[in-house]
Amino acid sequence: MIKNLTLNKSNCQNCYKCISYCPVKAIRFSGNKAQIIENECILCGQCYVVCPQNAKKIVDETEKVKVMIMSGEPVVVSLAPSFIANYDGVGIESMREALKQLGFSDVEETAIGATMVKREYERILREDDKDIVITSSCHSINLLIQKYFPGALKYLADVQSPMQAHCSDIKRRIPGAKTVFIGPCVAKKDEASHYQGIVDAVLTFEDLTHWLERENIELKREIKPEPNSRARFFPTTGGILKTMEPNVNGYTYMATDSVKDCMVALRDIESGKIHKCFIEMSACEGSCIGGPVMEKYHQAPIRDYIAVANFAGEKDFDVPQPDSMELKKPFFAIELESQMPSEAEIMAAMRQMGKFKAADELDCGFCGYNTCREKAIAICQGKAESSMCLPFIKDKAERFSDIIVKNTPSGFIVLNEDLEVQRINRLARKIMNIRTESDVLGEPVVRILDPSVFVSVKNSGRAVHNKKTYLAEYGKFVEQTVVYDKDSRLLIGIMRDITEEESEREKKESINRQTVEVADKVVEKQMRIVQEIASLLGETAAETKIALTKLKESISDE
Repeated sequence: MIKNLTLNKSNCQNCYKCISYCPVKAIRFSGNKAQIIENECILCGQCYVVCPQNAKKIVDETEKVKVMIMSGEPVVVSLAPSFIANYDGVGIESMREALKQLGFSDVEETAIGATMVKREYERILREDDKDIVITSSCHSINLLIQKYFPGALKYLADVQSPMQAHCSDIKRRIPGAKTVFIGPCVAKKDEASHYQGIVDAVLTFEDLTHWLERENIELKREIKPEPNSRARFFPTTGGILKTMEPNVNGYTYMATDSVKDCMVALRDIESGKIHKCFIEMSACEGSCIGGPVMEKYHQAPIRDYIAVANFAGEKDFDVPQPDSMELKKPFFAIELESQMPSEAEIMAAMRQMGKFKAADELDCGFCGYNTCREKAIAICQGKAESSMCLPFIKDKAERFSDIIVKNTPSGFIVLNEDLEVQRINRLARKIMNIRTESDVLGEPVVRILDPSVFVSVKNSGRAVHNKKTYLAEYGKFVEQTVVYDKDSRLLIGIMRDITEEESEREKKESINRQTVEVADKVVEKQMRIVQEIASLLGETAAETKIALTKLKESISDE
């Protein structure tokens, strides 16, 4: 069970960058958080390198190593040859001096084990009569073949990695010794835990750097030449080939790096298109000097290669060669948990993503998958969600927006900061007698409306709400609302046609005026009658006048 890469869920921002860079898509998204699928991961470390939020974490075994040192047993470091590229100008003597200050009993170069491994590769080419031999030094490539290319497993050299060969040698020479590998690789942690009893702990260069900083130990910049150190080339692309005897039994020697290119080569191998080859494979571009934990961002391929080349000697390390059986390493296929869904299930997932025909499959890669079909398969396997699709989300949002805009009971117009029409709905066109949307899109709003309210809102940043406006050119009254969205840099205008309401209000006012005029005439007529027959009517006339006056005031108030 792989536990060497973990996720800090609080940091994950659901950006899909990790799945984009994962060559085997061994990442599941659930609850908008990325989760590494342990059974499918090959521990290449790309998700760790590219994560912009530092949500991926490599398990740190520093405390475990400190406990080993405190036990009193000799703890010996196997230091990966890529250290010369990670620690500029620092040779093995300086590294040994600094690490001994941390409590290690000794420090040796993993390149010693690399010498043993390359000799075993040469023996295989001379004696085993294999059609194809694939190097087994990179644990990520071993996992790639075991999990995804079992048909090529028979070509994988059954030889320990340089780390294992060296640590096994240390334990043979130093009884009771504990071994700690230090290098730029995440996968070595899994290799150490899977093949127990050889490597007791693994630290990355980052782990070591932080430990040295906490102890205030500085590395001295000093390099002493060592002519018998050709295996120091191992961490570079083609570095294994540089250390080997050429043209053994007519084999073609070749090197390929990056998981993507290795997968292409493995497909050709499985299909029978490649023969009589010795192939050096590395998961990282540039091989180990391009490892995921070369201080994570310490990536200078040309400079790093030169550092390794200048550090490497012309001859092999003078070390005894173990028996071939001692270097044996068995490999077995690892069955993946995810099963390929049926065609019906894939098509159902495609429809769920809004992909109903070939033209809908944009294969844009936003979700991290190369094609919409790959994404549909991942959905069926529970690794992805349909919402991880930018065109799908965009279309869904636009459709929802269109429904609102088209069915709102108001006119709707959107302008950019240059006051050019970007969008206008049917009701707005009806208010302004515009036949089609295309007649005004991209045109200055001044062609159809007085732009003063839009200019005012844009300059002040203060919205206008329900302002009654008469559009003289259209003979319409509207209640106008204008809002400026600074984030999108758009001005949004909403117009409610109140022409009929204004017409009804004017009719009511006209009736009221007429009623008042009638009341006035009645009052005047009554007063004349009062003057003529005042003695007869008495208080009755006065009451009539008061009643009519109140009626007039009531109507006037309305």
